[in-house]
Amino acid sequence: MRPHSRTIDDYIASFPEQVQALLQEMRRQIRTAAPDAVEAISYGIPTLRLRGRNLVHFAAFRDHIGFYPTPSGIEAFRDELSAYDTSKGTARFPLDASIPYDLVRRIVAFRVREVSEGKR
Repeated sequence: MRPHSRTIDDYIASFPEQVQALLQEMRRQIRTAAPDAVEAISYGIPTLRLRGRNLVHFAAFRDHIGFYPTPSGIEAFRDELSAYDTSKGTARFPLDASIPYDLVRRIVAFRVREVSEGKR
């Protein structure tokens, strides 16, 4: 089990270099779509918050990068996420395949609009 990280930098540094690169790029893409978001660790994983609410989370696992844009983010992009393993609020991007960063940015932008409009 990984030690608890206090910052996203600490979290990312706890992984092998190849995974660190993927996590840093995921972070960069999320920040591009949500430049006003505040970084935090929530539920033990990297989280971006906006207006005091969780916007999205992301995390690394043995064989994938998990992206957590809430159930509404998954549902709104269900067709585009159909090539990936998903569940109610999660998309799993395999470590051995390209991460769809354009899609990640669009989902984050969707979540920014939701939070800005006061929706969950």
